Amino acid sequence: MNNVCIIGSGHVGLVTGACLEELGNKVICVDNDAHKIEGLKEGEMPFYEPGLEELVHRNANSGKLSFTTGIEEGVKASEIIFISVGTPQKPDGTADMTLVEAVIRKISQTIDSYKVIIEKSTVPVKTGKWISTKLNSSRGVNCDVVSNPEFLREGSAINDFMNPDQNCNRHNLPAGNKNND
Repeated sequence: MNNVCIIGSGHVGLVTGACLEELGNKVICVDNDAHKIEGLKEGEMPFYEPGLEELVHRNANSGKLSFTTGIEEGVKASEIIFISVGTPQKPDGTADMTLVEAVIRKISQTIDSYKVIIEKSTVPVKTGKWISTKLNSSRGVNCDVVSNPEFLREGSAINDFMNPDQNCNRHNLPAGNKNND
């Protein structure tokens, strides 16, 4: 079992967190929207996704899925951190990286041991290198940074997450060698 932090509890983050818990991990979902977090703690979903409410309720009741507004709490409790915050398009067509930058700043102030940082937000090429440089230069702690773009479709996000080979085939992406050869 891994301890996982999901920063950003929107469509991608919440589905990812609930599914990772379903696969046996302990997950803490973080969001800066206190109203959303309180609702999740009460069992209220911030959006509709088929099967998500049942999955979240079951996993929250198991004690292995929790919700907080504190990035520090999530970072300290986890070995693996997913960044799943919004990167809306600016008028010039580039991604608004404000939330990603704020999350990295907060992680760099908190990190005190090795972590795997997984960038799931839609970001420009070389963002992983920038994140790695920022985090590995802070406080003398090393981390690895991984890019994990999302291909979750609204209405079938849980199935897409739990069946990645089907997801890759739909997008004509290599699914990998199932035999590990």
